[in-house]
Amino acid sequence: MDKFSQFASEVDFSKTSFQIALVSIAFNPTFWNIAARVEYKTHLLTKLALGKPKLGCYLLAIIIFSIGLLRDFLYEKALSEQPVSTLLLTPYAKALGALSFGFGNILVLSSMYKLGITGTYLGDYFGILMDDRVTDFPFNVTNNPMYNGSFLCFLGTALWYGKPAGIFASAFVHVMYSIALKFEEPFTAKIYALRDAKKE
Repeated sequence: MDKFSQFASEVDFSKTSFQIALVSIAFNPTFWNIAARVEYKTHLLTKLALGKPKLGCYLLAIIIFSIGLLRDFLYEKALSEQPVSTLLLTPYAKALGALSFGFGNILVLSSMYKLGITGTYLGDYFGILMDDRVTDFPFNVTNNPMYNGSFLCFLGTALWYGKPAGIFASAFVHVMYSIALKFEEPFTAKIYALRDAKKE
């Protein structure tokens, strides 16, 4: 049996906890994209926040952060019920897991620091726009440090615990974020293009 076949055989898709974790992984970017579009078109969250866009953005930030914590909890719970692979029970896999998790967190936290709360949590959909595009670290390493960092954290956790199911879930995270970016990036570019057109 080759390594890929062995990995695939060691993922227990029948576990309810794993299925729930995958649903949560798919739900989160879907939710915040829909919520942001609804806000942009109707200003619903701003209205709920007494007409204050910044407060509305903070409300969305709390929701996104909370469902992110829930997703991470569900992921770790799912991994605890999944088989460990002998292929991943090596010091090298553990070291790679630690490096992946550590660098992923650096990307996530540094991008949050550079963007602030409104820049991180879709403030542009509330009309809270940044003056200039951030181009220094971590954005000089990757265009999407938040998403790529999150993927690396998922992968690092999977490698650390030696769980093939975690590697599968990490790949699913990457796919879901890639889909989300196909909606987010053009729409965000449109928002800034409209802002720039008004300046002319």
